[in-house]
Amino acid sequence: MNVALINTPRQRTRIASWQAIILLVATVALAFASAQTYAETPTPAIEFSDCDVTGSGGAGLIRAECGILKVAENPEQPQQTIDLHVVRVKALAAQAKEDALTVINGGPGGSSIDMYVDLGRAFDSVRRSRDIIIVDQRGTGRSNKLVCPALEDATTTEPSLSEIKTLTDDCLAALPGDPRYYTTSMAVRDLEAVRVALGYQQLNIYGVSYGTRVALHYLRRYPDNTRSVIIDGVLPPTQVLGTEVADNAQAAFDEITRRCADSEPCSDAFGAIGTRFNGLEARLRNDSVVVPVADPKTGAPSSIDLSFGHIAVVTRLLSYSPEGMSLLPLLIHEAANGNYQGYAGQAEAIITQLTESMAFGMHNAAVCSEDAPHFPARTPATDAYLGELQLDTLKAICSRWPAGIVDEDFAEPVASDKPVLVLSGEYDPITPPRYGEEVMQTLDNATHIVARGQGHGVVARGCMPQIISEFIDEASVDELTTDCVERLQPLPFFVSPLGPAP
Repeated sequence: MNVALINTPRQRTRIASWQAIILLVATVALAFASAQTYAETPTPAIEFSDCDVTGSGGAGLIRAECGILKVAENPEQPQQTIDLHVVRVKALAAQAKEDALTVINGGPGGSSIDMYVDLGRAFDSVRRSRDIIIVDQRGTGRSNKLVCPALEDATTTEPSLSEIKTLTDDCLAALPGDPRYYTTSMAVRDLEAVRVALGYQQLNIYGVSYGTRVALHYLRRYPDNTRSVIIDGVLPPTQVLGTEVADNAQAAFDEITRRCADSEPCSDAFGAIGTRFNGLEARLRNDSVVVPVADPKTGAPSSIDLSFGHIAVVTRLLSYSPEGMSLLPLLIHEAANGNYQGYAGQAEAIITQLTESMAFGMHNAAVCSEDAPHFPARTPATDAYLGELQLDTLKAICSRWPAGIVDEDFAEPVASDKPVLVLSGEYDPITPPRYGEEVMQTLDNATHIVARGQGHGVVARGCMPQIISEFIDEASVDELTTDCVERLQPLPFFVSPLGPAP
């Protein structure tokens, strides 16, 4: 399926990678469960204590308050609970507003708490007057994380579909929870329980990537408790996750090759990048090559059996951010000339990071319940570099995965007159701007900002934090100051390891 949004290249690359996860394994399933109505039970209070919170990979640090809300895993068996981890970053003002901001990560499977730390100071202006509440969605991060490391590793190396099914069965047998209760429909119930427990009148919601699906569904379920919504890199509820992944990635890659051809330094240095990439695919599609690499954590010498599957994953994930886009022509050029070190190093780092940060079991729980029922029985043929194997792999996973709770109207457009700020990156390879335009059709009080030259997730780019703050303060899309967005543009291409041309 699965998201680079910060102030340093390292942070931007890290966030781009795991937001990108929304696509690493696109999603499908074979069954669909209708929503059920359950008796509401009283929500207990959350007791907070001071804590230090780190981001993905243990990087970054914020001072906050941490607490746990116990919720029923299965609403019909309230005595069996799981722990939802909740972080509160208190407003700087002596008296906080009665509404709070919550942020929701993508994936599915990413930790929202990690993302908030990784995003650095993107929401500092909001915090001046409002508390910020972050919940690790059930099945992710610190909230009974559902992981499938062996299955996730396998999806980058093009295994047989029978092997995928075996690894899926192994994963299901080892999960610490029942995956039927880890869907988006359950997640919005949890978020509402947190709001009630903390006594906020309403929530302002920021969601990125898959998190936009959660944000929109919360708006659908609890409109009176929603004050404003920001959706960044929009996944429309009508969009079947997985069906357009390959074509969207190819379109983004074609745009990179076009821009390289139009850039004299890039075209002079590398020639026709698209043609060279096609040659690389032909060389590695059936034959891998062993490349020495350094362990991304320890620096110890290692090696990777580099296949085109690795090349495809790295190409796709780097295209999520302007920084990654600027590196791709150089990586392709070097690999086409027999130097695979750049691609191998990126593959090793990205795969390690994804395995550690993403909850692949929760990812499957959501997408195999919510998207698979709408997936075409026959995988469409495509000339995209990701090919058809990706979708066939997803279908194999979801053929073994149990269907979970999904509200009956889940896949319908969300109609609302609440203020909604829609954000898109011009070159987003997974949720292109046309997805933002699609959700605008039924949102009566919304505006759409397309960030020039950007990829997937734009909240921390340029002046976006100021726009976000103004929007939440006013809870209105009228008269937003957005002229500064015009200053955003693509980054120049690297023409050597030292950087762009002078």
